[in-house]
Amino acid sequence: MSNYAILDIGTNSIKFFAFSIENGKAKTLVDTNNIARLGEGLSQTGKISNTAMQRNITALREFQQKARELNVEEITAVGTMCLRTAQNSSEFIQKVKNELDLDIEVIKGEEEARLSYLAVLSTIGKTNKDLCVFDTGGGSTEFIFGEGTELKNRISLNLGAVHPTEKFLLSDPVTKQEQEKMMAYIKDFFQPHLNSRRPEILIGIGGTVTSMGAVKHKMVKYDPQIIQGTKITADEVDELMELFRNKTIEQRKQIPGLQPKRADVILAGAAIVKTIMDIFRINSFTISDRGLRHGLMFDLYLK
Repeated sequence: MSNYAILDIGTNSIKFFAFSIENGKAKTLVDTNNIARLGEGLSQTGKISNTAMQRNITALREFQQKARELNVEEITAVGTMCLRTAQNSSEFIQKVKNELDLDIEVIKGEEEARLSYLAVLSTIGKTNKDLCVFDTGGGSTEFIFGEGTELKNRISLNLGAVHPTEKFLLSDPVTKQEQEKMMAYIKDFFQPHLNSRRPEILIGIGGTVTSMGAVKHKMVKYDPQIIQGTKITADEVDELMELFRNKTIEQRKQIPGLQPKRADVILAGAAIVKTIMDIFRINSFTISDRGLRHGLMFDLYLK
């Protein structure tokens, strides 16, 4: 039996996934995250701030320590949207190498989408229907279109939950007008890319939708087994948005199921989800707890 770990370094959070492989089968040891906000302020400056760099290096150091405790023999670290676009991403990557002796591979949006699709396919079973898997992160939203097991098309769009939050949601609690302006902006951004598509099945992955599922279930302690396969309707998304908008950020931190560090960006994340549903004219989506890290595991160790 061998133990491995994957670090998925995103705009909003770092995901740490440790697992063992024995006789060609994987067993999860730890699957957790730290909302370390590497992309904080990126939309204004185009750069990763020194504060965000240090915060993320601290989080990575803690995950390295956890990996040692689990006797992990290999750590694979990948970076996504933030490290693809920040002007000084190479500086952060070099700092991580110097301080932690950890190599980060920045993967393209297309590759991120392919790996996410791989991960979801392992959980949904056989289907011949047209499906779309989406992942709205802090800095981008990935779309993967397929028919059953065949991946047809991949799109990575540079809009996630952080930028609309920083641009529009300036009041606390957020005003109705701010939310409406944000929704119009998100719709204008996504519609030209998505308008011609009509998937029959919509599957959401990533922290935004798993958080929405956890809030729906009033989940004090996160349980991936309950989240996996949860359906959320358009009406429920509207209700969640109303819940988030009517509370201050401090009040949102008390909502069962919502990680406190996600409290400020969750409304924009939910708004992106609702916009996607509206454009596709689809009334519900299914949450998958699997994501990029699970696809990487499959690609690297289980093929």
